[in-house]
Parts: sequence; structure tokens; C-alpha cells
Amino acid sequence: MNIPSHAPLHLLHQAANGTLATHSREPHGYPYPTALPFAPTSAHAPMILISHLAEHTRNLQSDARAGFLIAHSASDAILEGQRLTMLGSFSPAPANSVAELSRRYLRYHPDAARYLELGDFTIWVMSIERMRYIGGFGAMGWLDGTVLNESEAISEKNELQLLALFSDSSSRPPQLELIGVDKYGCDLRSSGVRNRFTFDKPKESQAELNAALMDCIERHR
Repeated sequence: MNIPSHAPLHLLHQAANGTLATHSREPHGYPYPTALPFAPTSAHAPMILISHLAEHTRNLQSDARAGFLIAHSASDAILEGQRLTMLGSFSPAPANSVAELSRRYLRYHPDAARYLELGDFTIWVMSIERMRYIGGFGAMGWLDGTVLNESEAISEKNELQLLALFSDSSSRPPQLELIGVDKYGCDLRSSGVRNRFTFDKPKESQAELNAALMDCIERHR
């Protein structure tokens, strides 16, 4: 089945936690699954904050190949919800991008600041090769990992301007917080719960993004 690329993209931005499956060092070769919070990069790749001492980190250092599963369901019937399994490899964030990625991660997970302060935790980013998306019964298929970043990402400078525009709006509900923006939608937090507001079509200019955010505010009043 032909799965539109925006379906897994929106799910990736909506979920807050995932399951990382690495290759176990001991006992050798077994899948080693662990639950982790994650955040999407501006290029729509999962990034995780992990300790040097964690078993999954040591597994990745030995074999970078991994799977990452995210799921979202409005009820306990998980098989009726959306699921995305990503296959690829994880690597530590390049030194020149650590500061930007850390700032973005903390917008999605503010409580993680205490881990970054320890100095033992680092950001790792997934390079996705293939994905298996399941949107419910009869809606499933494989996609190439490159479909998530076919469009150029919004720069951090422009994204911060959009976040400021949203925050400064006098009509914004006080409990509604914008934590991320991309050309396909924006990531919100309200009373501690993350949600995704999808745009009707990709917004290619800053003016279009500004208008989309104002529309988002109006729809949440």
C-alpha cells in the first residue's frame, strides 16, 4: 500500500517515548529492547539522550544498527492505533550540532536538564534506512528513510522566531505551549501533554508559517 510520507512524520512528532532495540553484547546477538523518551530533530529523525554507562549505549558502541518503535493509540487497543518501526543506525551527535540539538531536546523534555548537567549523558541521532508504518487495519507499508527529510528543514533561528511569535500572541491560551515547528505542522504541549497540529499543506515561506501558527492559536481558543 502506498503510504504518504506525512503519516509517519506526524506520528514521529506526536509520540514522546519509544522502544529502542539494540544488539545485545552479552548474551551475544539477542535483541535488547528498552523504553526511552526521544525528540524529533528538525530533519524528523529520532534523537535520544543516553548515559555512557547504559547497556543500550554499550550495545550501540559495539554495533550501531538498531530498531526504534513508536506507537500512538487513543485507547488501550494498541493494534487499532498507529505504529512506526524504524530501522537504521544511531551515532553520537556531531560536536558542532550538540548545542542546538540539546536545546531542541530540552524543549520537548524539560526535565532532562538534570541529566545533561551530569555530563554523562549525550545526544545520539538515528539515521533511518527503512520504516514500516501501520496506521490501522489495512493501512500499512514500507517506506524509505529518506522520505522524512525530502524538504529542507527550518533553521533554528527561524524556528525560534516562530516560537517567540506564538508565545507573544495575546490570543494564545495560557496553558498552550509551542515546542517545535516544521513545514508540515507544529508540536504543542498543553497541561504537560504533547500534541501535534497538522497543517493543511506544507508551508514553504515564513509568512505562510506565521499564518499557520495564528490559525493554530484560533483553533485552540
